[in-house]
Amino acid sequence: MHILRFSDICAQGKSTGERVFIRADLNVPQDDSGKITEDTRIRASIPCIQMALDAGAAVMVTSHLGRPTEGEFKPEDSLAPVAARMSELMGRDIPVIADWVDGVDVQPGQLVMLENCRLNKGEKKNSPELARKMAKLCDIYVNDAFGTAHRAEGTTYGIAEYAKIACAGPLLAAEIDAITKALANPRRPLVAIVAGSKVSTKLTILKSLSSNVDGLIVGGGIANTFMLAAGLNIGKSLAEPDLVGEAKAVIESMKARGAEVPIPTDVVVARNFAADAVATVKKATEVADDDMILDIGPETAAKLATQLKAAGTIVWNGPVGVFEFDQFANGTKVVAQAIADSSAFSIAGGGDTLAAIAKYGIEKDIGYISTGGGAFLEVLEGKTLPAFEILQKRAAS
Repeated sequence: MHILRFSDICAQGKSTGERVFIRADLNVPQDDSGKITEDTRIRASIPCIQMALDAGAAVMVTSHLGRPTEGEFKPEDSLAPVAARMSELMGRDIPVIADWVDGVDVQPGQLVMLENCRLNKGEKKNSPELARKMAKLCDIYVNDAFGTAHRAEGTTYGIAEYAKIACAGPLLAAEIDAITKALANPRRPLVAIVAGSKVSTKLTILKSLSSNVDGLIVGGGIANTFMLAAGLNIGKSLAEPDLVGEAKAVIESMKARGAEVPIPTDVVVARNFAADAVATVKKATEVADDDMILDIGPETAAKLATQLKAAGTIVWNGPVGVFEFDQFANGTKVVAQAIADSSAFSIAGGGDTLAAIAKYGIEKDIGYISTGGGAFLEVLEGKTLPAFEILQKRAAS
């Protein structure tokens, strides 16, 4: 994927003294009092900002926060807490500028934060008028927000159309590189893990991957639907019986290419879904009508681990069981450790996946951890993300 990279522009000295507009992803979680509860996104945005400052640029950074109503400012929508935390991390004062669309006073070596971009009328619908105004604020536009790359909004798409220079920041560029390595030019065998509660929410992903991967591991409620498709009884487990035909189609698509969707041979069941539920390991052929499948069994986990350790590339989206409850966490733990132990290039994304990675402390053993939930899923669906599309167009023009 050919795009301009901000790192290259800085290395060439083209950003010295220029006005740089950075679209970051600073949409951090906050408690009821507005206190930031987790600052990973703020920390992740700093290298791009520091790169611009080190190059002698006049730097503006903005992001959305929450879901404000356009044109209606409320204190809880302000980026002020984000600016305060970033100030602490960078050791410098970062003023927050409101009503910035018609002009921003920022000098080389300065850094300002532009108030929540989704407060601007026309942001969500990518108003050309708004985009042109924002483009006039800068000499260089930098998109460093993969988490919003699947949305064609004013600060993610429109401004990139009209800015003098439009490029990708280090975070976005790293995502592009990892996605290309995992999906466009993978080292084989390519194995994908797609798990979650519903086939319906991941159906397009499963179909897209089934034409490309060498192994497709399904987990959670999705696996239950595939077990139904294989003619197995799943008791009262979460599943979507009306999508059994779709599951069979994915299985056949894989089979036609000499690939497979491994169906669990053993499972962990309980009579109810609860933290204190009693877990029982059963063969997949022996699930009773009142059983609820909440994890894959040890035999299945061991088989999957062997497959993963032999992979060349691994794409991971979703835990394979209810890993939040320890008695139903073994499957996800074994899979996670196998990915960590594999020599394969691995890319992982999705909130539950990141929680599992954190729980088992394997962050350093994953090739690339994606920062975007919805954007990561759309990439797996085979879609071209709007932010990628416009940066490619600009690089070619």
